[in-house]
Amino acid sequence: MRKKSGMTRVPVEALAGLTWKLAEPLCEAEGMELVHVECRNEPQGQVLRLYIDKPGGVNLDDCMNISRQIGDLIDVHSDHAGAYQLEVSSPGADRPLSKPNDYNRFRGNRVKIQTDLPVNGKRRWTGMLEGIVDDVVTLQTEAVSVAIPFSQITHARLIGYQGES
Repeated sequence: MRKKSGMTRVPVEALAGLTWKLAEPLCEAEGMELVHVECRNEPQGQVLRLYIDKPGGVNLDDCMNISRQIGDLIDVHSDHAGAYQLEVSSPGADRPLSKPNDYNRFRGNRVKIQTDLPVNGKRRWTGMLEGIVDDVVTLQTEAVSVAIPFSQITHARLIGYQGES
């Protein structure tokens, strides 16, 4: 648990945004990709999760290295981070999709997508990812092909991803 003086919590979106800004160049310098950042208020308190990857996968030492460095950077760059639990891990088989280029990079894989507003009457979609063009993600379900504006996607994850070949 990382703690700063004062117990005021920064909004989860602000802490996630600051973390992304600090962690992306750090990960690049360490030869890794910052896959996703999420911050949530959970029963045990505020949890900040980073998912990192590199060719051949990440190991425990990689996660510990990034965790130490990003924790220190957040402490230096935020006066109002409050207490938070920091978790750094591999994205795993249900890899989050965060960046627009992820939707072309992982074309042909099964995904789950959730939107903030209904698209064709639904907010949750599962299907084969066909890619992104002009900020519109195309997904082929068993029944239909659906076009989902990238700006409306709140969560997207690969299903059972086995790694790049």
